[in-house]
Amino acid sequence: MQKKLKLWDAIMLVMGSMIGSGIFIVSADMMRNLGSGFWLIVVWVITGVMTVAAAISYGELSALFPKAGGQYTYLKEIFGKRMGFLYGWGLFTVIQTGTIAAVAMAFGKFTAYLIPSLNDAAPIFQSGEFKITWIQILAIAVIVLLTYINTRGVESGKILQNIFTGSKIIALLGLIAAGFILVDISHLAENFSWGTDSFNNLKKDLSGNFLKEGWESIGGMTLLGGIAAAMVGSVFSSVAWESVTFVSGEIENPKKNVVKSMIYGTSAVMILYIAVNYVYLNALDRDGIAFAANDRVAVAASQNIFGSAGTVIIALLVMISTFGCNNGLILAGARVFQTMAKDGMFFKSAVRNNKNEVPENALWMQGIWASILCLSGQYGNLLDMISFVIVLFYMITVFGVIYLRMKQPDLERPYKTWLYPVTPVIYLIIGTCFCILLLIYKQQYTWPGFVLVLLGLPVYYFINRKKENA
Repeated sequence: MQKKLKLWDAIMLVMGSMIGSGIFIVSADMMRNLGSGFWLIVVWVITGVMTVAAAISYGELSALFPKAGGQYTYLKEIFGKRMGFLYGWGLFTVIQTGTIAAVAMAFGKFTAYLIPSLNDAAPIFQSGEFKITWIQILAIAVIVLLTYINTRGVESGKILQNIFTGSKIIALLGLIAAGFILVDISHLAENFSWGTDSFNNLKKDLSGNFLKEGWESIGGMTLLGGIAAAMVGSVFSSVAWESVTFVSGEIENPKKNVVKSMIYGTSAVMILYIAVNYVYLNALDRDGIAFAANDRVAVAASQNIFGSAGTVIIALLVMISTFGCNNGLILAGARVFQTMAKDGMFFKSAVRNNKNEVPENALWMQGIWASILCLSGQYGNLLDMISFVIVLFYMITVFGVIYLRMKQPDLERPYKTWLYPVTPVIYLIIGTCFCILLLIYKQQYTWPGFVLVLLGLPVYYFINRKKENA
């Protein structure tokens, strides 16, 4: 593969793939689970520590295996083909493609703010609860456009990624500055005044709607369950940074630049995320965050900061953010499926590069399945199911660093995990607590995604039986 991506391009890919629509939405549900500005910031800090610790740990593996495929390659090399395939299966069926679909739909929904006729238009097709809307068609059009651009070569995708990631970073910095300068009444002290004892269990009416007067102070293990539930949102907003490892084969000096891009990129994004949440806490009171219309807390905050123009400003920011995010996800994901195909674990046609030296067939396979998920309307439910699985695969990969150190201590390591073994152990402890608490308190976020991944096992054995027979 041609080395067309420099360190700056890799950092832009990390940051661009992480910053999508989540940071503009998830804090509303997090506040409903937490009830306090203190705990909201604590959860984002915990997520930041987790994310950066994982990136630092992955750096050792990226230097050992500096080739395309990233996390799939690491799992395959350390734990065998079956583990690698299960990750790749989950990545194609929902993790990467489901995220692409969800981010594209977010683009469509925020576009509808600027073009209300998109919201008001009758469905193109409807049968019972299933329907196809113009917003879904717009989301698919974005996926098709970005897939096509990326078939034109790495250079095309790289330029687009740098422009859109740079734009949304500047816009986020502007929002952060305005959030403290232009707000007339600050709610920061009020939101933190609830203190460490203010975890709340929000009640619902018979229709499942949250009641504003339903705040109820609780604590103990239920507090930990609420923190885990809130972390589903912050974790979802902080994944996809590993996408840069998928394109290691196209990065200059990957043994050094991949790890640098992950550490610099994740650290910068988590600082931005925490700062944006301080803006929400400054611009809105607790109910304003928890009960923001359609969970669009960024829109509510922006209206308090910029007045009536706030909706337009935030809609444009989210459109820029989601467009750039999807470009990074599309660019990177196809490289995993191409690597899997080379190992005989995916469709053979995904192996080939086109005349522009990119895996065109793998790109279109990814794009088509993501588009089907857009039409299905189930991508949101699927993503809720797989937050647990994503963290589980992160934990297995981070554990791979420790496992390799024990199994092959004399292996030459161009980069060694900073503060080893403290850094990977920190991630494993936080990740284990997160998964256990979800298993206890929020099973709907756990077993469905786990079952979905396990469905890959019969597929794996079927593929291998065919190969043995051949």
